[in-house]
Amino acid sequence: MTDRELPSATRPRRRRRWVRWVLGGVGALAVLLAGGILIYTQVGVMGAEPGPLAEVEQNPGLTIADDGAGIVLSPTAGATGQGLVFIPGAKVEAEGYIATLADTVVDDGVTVVITRPWLNLAFFDPRPLSTFTDLAPDVTSWAVGGHSLGGVRACQLASDADALVLFASYCANDLSASELPVLSLSGSEDGLSTPQKIADAKAQLPSTATFVEIPGASHASFGSYGVQPGDGTPTADPAEVDRVIAEQLGGFLPRS
Repeated sequence: MTDRELPSATRPRRRRRWVRWVLGGVGALAVLLAGGILIYTQVGVMGAEPGPLAEVEQNPGLTIADDGAGIVLSPTAGATGQGLVFIPGAKVEAEGYIATLADTVVDDGVTVVITRPWLNLAFFDPRPLSTFTDLAPDVTSWAVGGHSLGGVRACQLASDADALVLFASYCANDLSASELPVLSLSGSEDGLSTPQKIADAKAQLPSTATFVEIPGASHASFGSYGVQPGDGTPTADPAEVDRVIAEQLGGFLPRS
């Protein structure tokens, strides 16, 4: 029997049943997708290496404050008014970058705010730059930067900052027409943000951008969270990589 042969009262009921089935199926797929994303963001999250973190926590020149939205690293003396909002790479805890950025804070008087991206992925974090700069109101000049996927997000927030710093990363949006000061730090042994990928995305940045490739550094050399799948093999001493990062940031970060 076709719909035309069905009693008129039966046809709407069949259509409503079909709509409920479709909507139910779509809802179930949405739940499965959301659940899959949630599981992915929580599995395999890389935390800080205990040794380096414990060492910097004992440094009297460094103050560490956890605000929930981010970790604020401040010099106990000699603050310059310079600041850096740093966005972690995908599924790397904020604590995994404290040891790497400590020299910049202690030696150069720079305040660093390491963000805690939603779901451990900067891609899912819609918060504006002010969410993090407000955590350090005494800072008068802000750069935004990030590692890997965090750098991609930093590029999206760069219009609200005084400068941009890329740590083993590159932009997906076009900033070439801007006059923004940009520093790109990368590693010769990076197996993820490879030297070729950095070069291919160079056109997205202003022609005045500064590119520094650190010999022997891998992708994970820009943090202190252990080995990362898919990465190259680092040959540089971690302390030397940290020193180069601090040296480059100290000479680049703008003052108001």
